[in-house]
Amino acid sequence: MRVISGERKGTRLKAVPGTATRPTTDKVKESLFNIIGPYFSGGKALDLYAGSGGLGIEALSRGCDEAIFVDRQPKAVQTIQENLQTTHYEEKGKVYRQDAKAVLEQLKLKQESFKLIFMDPPYYAEEHVAFLQLIDESDMLIDIGVIVCEHGSDVTLPERVGRFERIKEQRYSDVITISFYEYASIEE
Repeated sequence: MRVISGERKGTRLKAVPGTATRPTTDKVKESLFNIIGPYFSGGKALDLYAGSGGLGIEALSRGCDEAIFVDRQPKAVQTIQENLQTTHYEEKGKVYRQDAKAVLEQLKLKQESFKLIFMDPPYYAEEHVAFLQLIDESDMLIDIGVIVCEHGSDVTLPERVGRFERIKEQRYSDVITISFYEYASIEE
């Protein structure tokens, strides 16, 4: 696992020890950033179920100003912190060791907003629709923002959730599909 592009291109990242976390492969990461970017001029990223922190760190390397990483597993939190040190992004990254829904509720109260939101829950605990609804109700995504939902290929996410519409769905294997959401365009 490595940073694919940007100012930290080529930097190796540690994976979370054990089998409880499955990292997004470099090939999938490169593809999804080519779809949503590939580079950014500022903004904040939110990496839910961050695992090793690879998606949020990639966003920082490609120009985001700040990233929030959320994972409740102690080994994942430690790995994210180590990867932030390796990439020298300790000042740009904030790590929460909590349940993703609890952090979303806290961010809602703080009226935080993000350019990029990554959701990669364990495939056996698909929570995308509930989180999309909460993000919509909270105005947590900026107008030009994108939500990236990694999910099992056996799951089909809705075309619309609240004000969000799925703009693309990319299947990477029999196991992994990524759905991309942004605010629906207003039709006159």
